[in-house]
Amino acid sequence: MARSDGAGGGASETLPRGYTDATEQFVAMNEVLLALGRSASDPDAALDTIVESARRLCRSDAAQVYLVDGDYFALSSWVGVSDEMVTYIAAHPLRIDRASLVGRVATDRESQQIDDVLADAEYGRQDAQKVGHYRSVISAPMLLDDEVVGVISLWRTEVAPFDEHARTALEAFATQAAVVVRQVHLVRALEDRSAELARKVDQLEALSEVGEAVSSSLVLDEVLSTIIMNAVRFAGCDGGSIMEYVEHERAFTVRSAYASDRLLERLRTIKVDLDTTLVGRAAQERHPIAVPDLDEVELDTHLRLLHEDGWRSMVAVPVLRGDRIVGALVVRRRTPGDFSADTIDFLENFAGQSALAVWNAQLFRELETKSAELEVVSRHKSEFLASMSHELRTPLNAVIGFSEVLLERMFGELNDRQDEYLRDILGSGRHLLQLLNDILDLSKVEAGRMELEPSTFSLRSALEYGASMVRERAARHSIRLSIDVEDELDTVESDELRVKQVLVNLLSNAVKFTPDGGSITVTARASEHEIAVAVADTGIGIAPADQERIFESFQQGRRGLQSEEGTGLGLTLCRRIVAILGGSMWLESEVGVGSTFGFTIPRRAPLATPATDDETGRQTVVVVEDDRASLDLISAYLDGFAVDVVIARDGDEGLSAIRRHIPAAVLLDIRLPRTDGWEVLRRVRTDPATVAVPVIVVSIVDERARGLAMGASAYLVKPVHRDALVGALREVGALTGAVAAAPRGGEAP
Repeated sequence: MARSDGAGGGASETLPRGYTDATEQFVAMNEVLLALGRSASDPDAALDTIVESARRLCRSDAAQVYLVDGDYFALSSWVGVSDEMVTYIAAHPLRIDRASLVGRVATDRESQQIDDVLADAEYGRQDAQKVGHYRSVISAPMLLDDEVVGVISLWRTEVAPFDEHARTALEAFATQAAVVVRQVHLVRALEDRSAELARKVDQLEALSEVGEAVSSSLVLDEVLSTIIMNAVRFAGCDGGSIMEYVEHERAFTVRSAYASDRLLERLRTIKVDLDTTLVGRAAQERHPIAVPDLDEVELDTHLRLLHEDGWRSMVAVPVLRGDRIVGALVVRRRTPGDFSADTIDFLENFAGQSALAVWNAQLFRELETKSAELEVVSRHKSEFLASMSHELRTPLNAVIGFSEVLLERMFGELNDRQDEYLRDILGSGRHLLQLLNDILDLSKVEAGRMELEPSTFSLRSALEYGASMVRERAARHSIRLSIDVEDELDTVESDELRVKQVLVNLLSNAVKFTPDGGSITVTARASEHEIAVAVADTGIGIAPADQERIFESFQQGRRGLQSEEGTGLGLTLCRRIVAILGGSMWLESEVGVGSTFGFTIPRRAPLATPATDDETGRQTVVVVEDDRASLDLISAYLDGFAVDVVIARDGDEGLSAIRRHIPAAVLLDIRLPRTDGWEVLRRVRTDPATVAVPVIVVSIVDERARGLAMGASAYLVKPVHRDALVGALREVGALTGAVAAAPRGGEAP
């Protein structure tokens, strides 16, 4: 029985009906097109518009869109369908088979209809028909790239087959619905990709934070806490711990934990054995091992503690450095479940960062131990040298004094052999006294206790004094000695005694190793900030292989016989003294031609500048830094320079130190307790008393443009090399010479 659609009537009725149908179709399609334009933001609303338009245009009682979901269909959008029918279809979904018209259309990939489902012998979903009460059904496949992604279906509750006009319209709606599904797929793919990228960005940020912690701190527990916190957070777990491997015990000890303080105390009471635990097996097999459910595995000592504390799943990731085991990373959940491959890969990256942190911290710990041991040795050496000075100088004074008295014939004449022996005794005594003096001076330099006494003196006079000390000996060997000083070079500010000590040593060496009839020339040249003094001889020269070794203690660079007079400490001491004076030393030599030993010192001693410490007379550098390892490193970089380092561990303390000392420079971190580095920099630049103090930012915070805009003299991003730090200090005038840089030739100690 067909529904009355106005089939009868003449041409007068046909035209209005056709006009009405065309109008309705235009309105429906316009609604659908508008919905399609909004489908990217609301695909469900677009499908609702399509089924509503299809139901109205095709004059059906109900319309539905089914989307393919594996071997079944999922009801996605509908109109005119009762709640009972929706619930029933959800509980008893349609399969992709010939039992339903929807299944047939998906299988045959073409639109079809059943005039009366009760009269169709092949129709097998009478259960659904009894709930929905439909009789005539028509469906069209939704094709996307030649693949059926769904079916749009209409029904009438009475036997009234759909005409060709309805079939054509339904196929058009099916095409439009397929476009919406494409949009849904694209939006979902984009959302998934965006979520994945966001997750990757978060992971990279976490890895960056860990890398920053590793590069900025050598305090192991601080770094490991950062690592385990990020590992737990981005692996979607509830807690975790990180362990350090103790090689001689063949066991792991827990160093840090996250979200499990009570458990951490218990874990620290056990040794996680390498050979009998799951963590040890992961380390030996060199790959992560996951346990989805602790209830289903044999529990070792470590796993038993976790299980007793309420943890249900975990993954152990070995922390390796090459072939060496350095630790293990463990993350845990309080619920059972597998760990994804992405999670395990992510944890392996964290384990790699942990390896570097543990390795660096272990090396730093060993360095601290060795440094402490060396400090004890140095203290004992200083005590021994002080005792030796007292014990040896008294008998040496007697040996030298009595030898001189006897040689002056105060108690009678001496025969030739007695005279010769006494001169040997006197020479040996003086040599031993010089050796003792050099050793004590060198010890003071190495211990940082050599006190300088700056003054203004004539450099020409100092050179003349040095020449006078060796002129007699040079004359005995017909060695010509000349001095060439620039006319405008007059006075210099430095320690006159130490400058003369260096000059006499260099001139004595030149005379000692210059053959008879040779020449020695002393030159002095000046630049704006420093003077350069060179002692050139026409002696035997020094081989390239020996030109650095000659500055080592007790070395003469194979320039003379082993019995050649000298302590072997002179050049070592000279180089150290020049460094303390704020200069550097160099050597140029050619075997058989001669050698030139030279040094530079500032024209004006740093001791005389306003940025000095009143008690020590040395330039002051204030270091505002709260990280102990960074402080140790900066102190090591500045070791050997004529500066006093004042340490401040937070911003307020730093401001106080800067105002108190008015230093030659400030080395400023940004991340500081109490008052941060930006505020410290701002206050320094707005305080008339400190506005001229150079501030060099040394921080892991990479905001160079901001720092320079706020008035920083230089901006260094950690990790900072020694040359960069020293160079920045020299540019602002805080250092006028460098231990490690020689302007010509050799290297500094």
